[in-house]
Amino acid sequence: MPLHPEARAVIAEGEAAAETLEPGALSPAQMRERFARSWRPPRDPEPVGERYERDIPGPGGDLRIRVYRPDGEGPFPALVWFHGGGWVIGSLDENEATCRALCRRAATVVISVDYRLAPEHRFPAAAEDAFAAVRWVAANGAELAVDSRRIAVGGESAGGNLAAVSALMARDHGGPGLVLQLLASPVTAPPSEQRASYRDFAEGYFLSKASMEWFFEQYPRDAADLANPYLAPLAAEDLGGLPPALVLTAEYDPLRDEGEEYAHRLLTAGVPCELARYPGQIHGFFALLTEQLSVSAVAHERAASALRRAFGIDLGTAEVEKALTATEGKA
Repeated sequence: MPLHPEARAVIAEGEAAAETLEPGALSPAQMRERFARSWRPPRDPEPVGERYERDIPGPGGDLRIRVYRPDGEGPFPALVWFHGGGWVIGSLDENEATCRALCRRAATVVISVDYRLAPEHRFPAAAEDAFAAVRWVAANGAELAVDSRRIAVGGESAGGNLAAVSALMARDHGGPGLVLQLLASPVTAPPSEQRASYRDFAEGYFLSKASMEWFFEQYPRDAADLANPYLAPLAAEDLGGLPPALVLTAEYDPLRDEGEEYAHRLLTAGVPCELARYPGQIHGFFALLTEQLSVSAVAHERAASALRRAFGIDLGTAEVEKALTATEGKA
């Protein structure tokens, strides 16, 4: 279908802005600063029972996490969430609205992870941080009021990559067991014009081919890393034994085809997988552009429904509304 008017407005706003996030003109540090300045806090954030930050041990030093907890006593299921930004930019802030929405609508503790960024910390730093955070959550369920038997991973873009990689690492290293991977526009392979979405949406659709190529210059240590499944999950010979997945893609996104290819590879490997393409939409529709794109709320509800099913939470419409109402006036 044609580009959605809201997505067209996002693109036009970016083109009209005096500042650019296109690669080449800025250093990674400058990119981060400018990206942070462009972020818009949620105008009307969904309330949650509690929200706080703390440090946890990581392979390269302490990792900062932001915890969103629903109202009630628990133990709750948990979603370990990873922000996007090409492993180079981004922070705990930009996915605030999404983490709140999933916490509230899926009745789950959401743990958002501030992993190390490239090029100061190249592969496998972000992947190791992500897996370390998943293992820490599983080992410290009581402290978080979390049921360690019900843990999911999720993220958008590079965060979707880290969620998929965490699932691969958990499979390969004996756990922890995961019940779902929520992958929104995930990076699963290096940029390639062999995929139609990279050719058709190379520029002019919010995320450019040039930006992805720049990110892939910052994160890997060398060309050999591009064949490592913990950087490029599509490079894995076997995707069997992974947790079920929900893969969300956008029609006008360079990453569309690799995300959908990963979903089909999961299905071929016998992994239950739901794939949903959002027509007329652009990269960032799920977690980054929540204030500009009304489809975000629709996608959040789809993800929350998948999480509830994976967690074994049987909530009908009345029960969902009751759960939402219970958090009114909270953090």
